[in-house]
Amino acid sequence: MVSLKTTLSALLLFNTGLAFAQPDHQEILKQLSLPAGFSISIYADNVPNARSMALAEDGVIFVGTGKEGKVYALADADHDGVSDHRYVIADNLFMPNGVAYKDGALYVAAVNRILRFDAITQHLDKPPAPVVVTDKLPDDKHHGWKYLRFGADNKLYTAVGAPCNICDPEKEIYTSLVRLNPNGTELEILARGIRNTVGFDWQPDTNALFFNDNGRDYLGDDEPADELNQWTQTGEHFGYPYCHGGDTLDPEFGAGKKCADYTAPAWKYKAHIAPLGMRFYTGKSFPAEYKNQLFVAQHGSWNRTEPQGYRVALVKFKDHKAIAEQAFISGWLTADGKVLGRPVDILTLPDGNVLISDDQLGVIYKVSYAGK
Repeated sequence: MVSLKTTLSALLLFNTGLAFAQPDHQEILKQLSLPAGFSISIYADNVPNARSMALAEDGVIFVGTGKEGKVYALADADHDGVSDHRYVIADNLFMPNGVAYKDGALYVAAVNRILRFDAITQHLDKPPAPVVVTDKLPDDKHHGWKYLRFGADNKLYTAVGAPCNICDPEKEIYTSLVRLNPNGTELEILARGIRNTVGFDWQPDTNALFFNDNGRDYLGDDEPADELNQWTQTGEHFGYPYCHGGDTLDPEFGAGKKCADYTAPAWKYKAHIAPLGMRFYTGKSFPAEYKNQLFVAQHGSWNRTEPQGYRVALVKFKDHKAIAEQAFISGWLTADGKVLGRPVDILTLPDGNVLISDDQLGVIYKVSYAGK
């Protein structure tokens, strides 16, 4: 596998003045801070724009992308804890962020459709032509990429974001959480008022569905809060575009509305941290205090005066309710404003180790616990 490791390169400057640097991967690892007893390493380093991840029974990791238009498969043939084979499963897709795996098939969510690759682990080097599960999704690029998971009900879950920063779309499918059968039938809208969710998971024990939502821009550095929400019943409305964060009426669309009429967040993050992938920890290799706690990839702000996010957070739960948030991995944002990486998704391996994707650096990290 060809390595992407490089020496410190030229800085890429965004219009906000935020500097994005791409130093050597091992140098980046040295900048990252984790709790005592934990270590972080590179699982795979040749996965451009790596975003959502899914796990097959035989240990193959599937990785979706955004702008790359590719879907990758990563294998660890010698079982040494590092990927040694990378396969391109698909190319030239429309932002194929979402990936899910079930019963030997890989499901891929592009912007406007969901595809299925049958018997995929048997044909990694020569993938089959995909089957179209559905092509009935909107093709708007704005908040168009989709997260994809299977629920315990064996249905596919995804979301359709708002085709804008702030607007009130006429079509019901926008700003929605949806589910459908694996064959594409019976697409059902579960909830609305969701601006942009690219991460969700089911809580152990309760099987309650929690999802992240990225709040609107241009209300200032500290408003509105990004959200962790809990879905409980069909027909719920989570506020967008009328109310944000459970307490902030929108200056354009909030007239005559009350935040109390909408489902409030289960937890409020800081504004603009961009929470994406999330997983309740169900492995057995981390200390007991991490059991059933929520890891959240906070991708990082893009237009805040002082950037924030760029970390993996731990949202702590007690009696099935979120009660606190703290940093689990930090250091991708340096003190002088350089961004060394942007975490996107989180995946727990059968051995209890955790993988984290990074779409800026094009790597998959592995987090392990060896004890204090």
